Amino acid sequence: MTIEEEIFKTYKVNEKELLKYGFIKNKTYKYSTKIMDNFEVEITIINDKVIGKIFDLDAEAEYTNFRIKNITGKFALTIKEKYINILKDIRTKCFEKNYFLFNQSNRITNKIIEKYKIKPEFLWQKFPGFGVFRNQKSSKWFAIIMNIDKSKIIQNSEGKVEILNLKLDDPKYLSQKGIYPAYHMNKKSWVTIILDNTLKDEDILNLLDISYEYSKIKDEWIIPANPKYFDVITYIESLKIFSWKQPKNINLNDTIYIYLGAPYSALMYKCKVVELDLYKDSKEKIMNVELLEKYNPQQYTFSKLKEYGLNSIRSARRIPSKLSQKLNNPGK
Repeated sequence: MTIEEEIFKTYKVNEKELLKYGFIKNKTYKYSTKIMDNFEVEITIINDKVIGKIFDLDAEAEYTNFRIKNITGKFALTIKEKYINILKDIRTKCFEKNYFLFNQSNRITNKIIEKYKIKPEFLWQKFPGFGVFRNQKSSKWFAIIMNIDKSKIIQNSEGKVEILNLKLDDPKYLSQKGIYPAYHMNKKSWVTIILDNTLKDEDILNLLDISYEYSKIKDEWIIPANPKYFDVITYIESLKIFSWKQPKNINLNDTIYIYLGAPYSALMYKCKVVELDLYKDSKEKIMNVELLEKYNPQQYTFSKLKEYGLNSIRSARRIPSKLSQKLNNPGK
């Protein structure tokens, strides 16, 4: 990697600022300045790529000694230091910081920042280009962008790429072009997308929404149902997934406990929310719920639920923490 590539590798040019700085625009942007009286630095910018040269005006030739690897000469080191200072000044005044190397990576990142107000965290000194996106409420990761060699994803290929890991928790996504088994993550629940424009930004953002939903803190709710007016038991037990009126503030994958009123007066079913906002044109929102477990009517009667802090069940409500502990650890 050249000096210029290293300094500008995660930056994009602001063309208006180049002109203010003193660059002259023709087909490219060019800028020149003198250092140490008899040396001239010439900077050319083409499509965000920075190309720099130093000329020895006395010798009327390009000076390249400052580019020698592991140089020790004091004069060449001084030239190099002054040249790097010029590049860094141009970067500060004429460039904007990108988080990642490639355009699609930065487009996706900007959308995440815009929608979720979450910026990437760079957690590893050894891997400074690895950026993690974390749900601020739950602290769970929902995306990570990494730069790796393409051969780690596709055999017999090479070259640096940036990838996006998302938690989708469904193998069906692997049938889509551009989606691969997760690199360096749990392959049962995560996938890898190469950010090379194979998948459109819109498609990636849709998948990212799914991953973000998994990172949310999952609530537990209890919902009452009246078996006097509706055969709730037959309806629920004859369907693996069934529709139900959607309470406010409920999220995908939240746990739903269904409480049946008299003559049962007991918590009867444990379910999971698998789909939200069905039939949007109707007055009431509808969700799809998956049955996970059925309880014996004698196991969680209303009197028993009161012992764990649940004193009334008039509408959908979050369950008390004491009851949650009992339901999730019934043997204790």
